[in-house]
Formats: sequence, C-alpha cells, structure tokens
Amino acid sequence: MRISQMISSFAIVLMACIHSAHAAEAVDARPSPLPSLDGHWAMIGDVMGKPVQYDLDAFPTLQGKFTEMHMVDVQVPSKYEARVFIGADTSGQLIVHWLDSFGASYSVPHGTGAITGNTVAFSFPYPSGQFRDTLTYDPKQGTWSLVIESAKPDGTWGHFAKYEIRRKPAEPSHASTPTH
Repeated sequence: MRISQMISSFAIVLMACIHSAHAAEAVDARPSPLPSLDGHWAMIGDVMGKPVQYDLDAFPTLQGKFTEMHMVDVQVPSKYEARVFIGADTSGQLIVHWLDSFGASYSVPHGTGAITGNTVAFSFPYPSGQFRDTLTYDPKQGTWSLVIESAKPDGTWGHFAKYEIRRKPAEPSHASTPTH
C-alpha cells in the first residue's frame, strides 16, 4: 500500500509541476516588443500642442495576457489618468482597451491593431472620428515614442498627441544604514 501511495503522491507532484510550468509560460506570452515596455517611465510631449508630462508604469497583467500601461499626469492635482490594456487574440490581432479619466463612454469601442517589428499600431473607431496610435520601441536607445493621430473629415490624419517615453532612473533605496 505504501508504494501505491508514493506513486499517487509522485503523480500529484508531477501534475502540479507541469501545471506550474504552463502557468509560467503564460506570463511570458505577450508579443515582442511589449515586454520591453515593462517598468517605470516618464512620458514627455504634447496633447493638441499643449505640453504634458506623465508618469507611466507598464507591466504584465491578467495572468500575462495583457500589458497594462498606467499613465498619471504629474501635475498636482493630476488632471489626467489612463489605464491602457494591450493584448493579442489567438490570431495575433491586437485588442486594446483605453480607459481614462474622461469616463466610461470614452472607453467604447476597443481598439484593434498589429505589431510589425518594434512598432505597435492600433486604432479606435470612435463615433466622433477614428484615432490611430503608434507606439514605437527603439531598442538601441531603450526608449519608446507614442504618436496619436485623429482622422480629419477629408480622410487625412492630423496631430493629436506625441510623447517621448524614457525609463526613469531607479529610486534610491530608503533603507537606513546602521550607525555605530
């Protein structure tokens, strides 16, 4: 009886290890270059010609199925905040949800797009006009840029916003050092 219990215990441990390995693979399932966006960043640019600066935190979320970008205006009090979720469906098409402080009605519809090389491009077909967002990674510099354009009535695209995205330096440790 002890041997059968040992075999059963081994089988349970083996299944748990296999399940854990599959779960670990899911965390890294985001398409390249999205994992390069993970971290703490400064976004500096303009919205409709007005200078803006945001803190950006990006990280995998929802069991690694999405990259979440959390942007907060650095003004005190903050005048803008957004959470952007970028994921890919089973065909590789990007699905993007942009939720911001303008409210729920501006979060519909979701955006769609694709990744080509180091460029993540997606668009939102808003009732008032389409928006096109292009997020580009420069691996040599370790920086990103985000260009947002809005459709004009004549079918051309116009500037809405542009940001340079640079990694923030690591914050100094606040651990106290013993003094003797």
